[in-house]
Amino acid sequence: MPLIDIHVLEGVFSDEEKAQMISETARAFGKVAGKSMQDATSVRVHEVRSGSWGGADSVWTTERALDLKRGE
Repeated sequence: MPLIDIHVLEGVFSDEEKAQMISETARAFGKVAGKSMQDATSVRVHEVRSGSWGGADSVWTTERALDLKRGE
């Protein structure tokens, strides 16, 4: 069964937004793989603590992610 993991910083997305991510991601996968695969697809949203994720140039925070979400 397909399993899709989505990682986001904590506190950036509401429960409703995470539910929408789950359903729309499974539907998008189903468009490619077919309805029976869509029905068997599991999607998980993992929240990573602010400051526990980053790249070579910076550590990412919830505050920065919220700025990005607002388009700043």
